Amino acid sequence: MLNQQGLTWPVIGLTVGTIALLACGQVLFKVAAASVQPADWRTWLSPALIAALALYGVGTIAWLIVLARTPLSVAFPFYGLSFVFVPVLAWSLLREPVRMSTIAGSLLIIAGVIVCSRRW
Repeated sequence: MLNQQGLTWPVIGLTVGTIALLACGQVLFKVAAASVQPADWRTWLSPALIAALALYGVGTIAWLIVLARTPLSVAFPFYGLSFVFVPVLAWSLLREPVRMSTIAGSLLIIAGVIVCSRRW
């Protein structure tokens, strides 16, 4: 049954976990992109690419579970958190630099998710 009242804490956890899973997939796609050569089919079987695709598959199933429990208009703003998680993961795991504008934008996104998920 769809929860029309808003988000519960378990659904919030599942939603944020799903977005984190997809963000990890993005980092793995970046790792895989360094070794994939379009003309060589063997490079398309890299462990990083296979893991990224698997994470996206699990993330899609988790997202379907989220959507079965809450309206899309309530759940979807959480997708913005991927713009927070991916730079944090890229900085911590890949040592990519993070600009101040990314930090400022991330804070705005977090504020927006909070506002969008509130019941008024």
